Amino acid sequence: MLESGAGAVRLDHRDVLQVSGPDRLSWLHSLTTQHLEQLAPGVGTTAFVLSPQGHIEHVLYAVDDGEVLWAHTEPGRGQALVDFLSRMVFMRQVEVSLRTDRLAVVWQPGQPPQGRITRATADSLGGFESFIPRDHLDDYLFGVAGGQLAGLWAYEARRIAAGVPRIFLDTDHRTIPNELGLSDGVHLDKGCYRGQETVARVHTLGRPPRRLVRLHLDGSMDALPTPGAELTLGERAVGLVGGSARHHELGPIALGLIKRNVAVDAPLVVDGIAAAQETLVDPEVGLHVRARP
Repeated sequence: MLESGAGAVRLDHRDVLQVSGPDRLSWLHSLTTQHLEQLAPGVGTTAFVLSPQGHIEHVLYAVDDGEVLWAHTEPGRGQALVDFLSRMVFMRQVEVSLRTDRLAVVWQPGQPPQGRITRATADSLGGFESFIPRDHLDDYLFGVAGGQLAGLWAYEARRIAAGVPRIFLDTDHRTIPNELGLSDGVHLDKGCYRGQETVARVHTLGRPPRRLVRLHLDGSMDALPTPGAELTLGERAVGLVGGSARHHELGPIALGLIKRNVAVDAPLVVDGIAAAQETLVDPEVGLHVRARP
């Protein structure tokens, strides 16, 4: 259904926040990895909040409507993000609030409807996300979406096949953006932000500590690995697995983070399941910007 451009997926478990006030874009620009000062209304974007060491602490999947910036983040992470942002307001004209109780996120393939707050998702995933008032959610799903609902398993299979990581599911507390190929969430030519030194240094010198891979799992075993389980090469732990799903064409697949120096064709094992890796982030990523003699 989703592959044909029909249907919708309820992502109403995700936390939603609202950032309002005339300083919202310049303020968020100074705090995150993304260039937001000139963000046009209706243009979707992704931004990270990093630790001083460059580790991903928060993520915003956002769109501005010209007056308010709307964003969603991982389930259970919204209040911590709101608390952090609220501490950073100081003298700026900004208000931050959690809106999970009022708004739900819906993902759909195809073209966005008119008159809704929507954002396009990553090019490889396709489709768009809409922020829908919860008291109108059923009407929306059975009206605009035609009542054709797909489950989270189908969505996760499409996401993993597209190589789009979910922060905190396919990553851990040590993850830096470079290990994900910088994703769509980092603007390399903007001003200073917390954690920028790490991102810039690894991008310039290349060779991040770990790299994102897609895993093709042994389909003869009627099981999927546990998120966070160790990926091993022989007796040695070399990474961790994130989300997994059964894809209608690729079979059982997952995303994982593995050490950069693991050979790209090395056979791995997770939870007793054989896993062949497919490169999503080149082990030498970033070397192309290093000055050469």
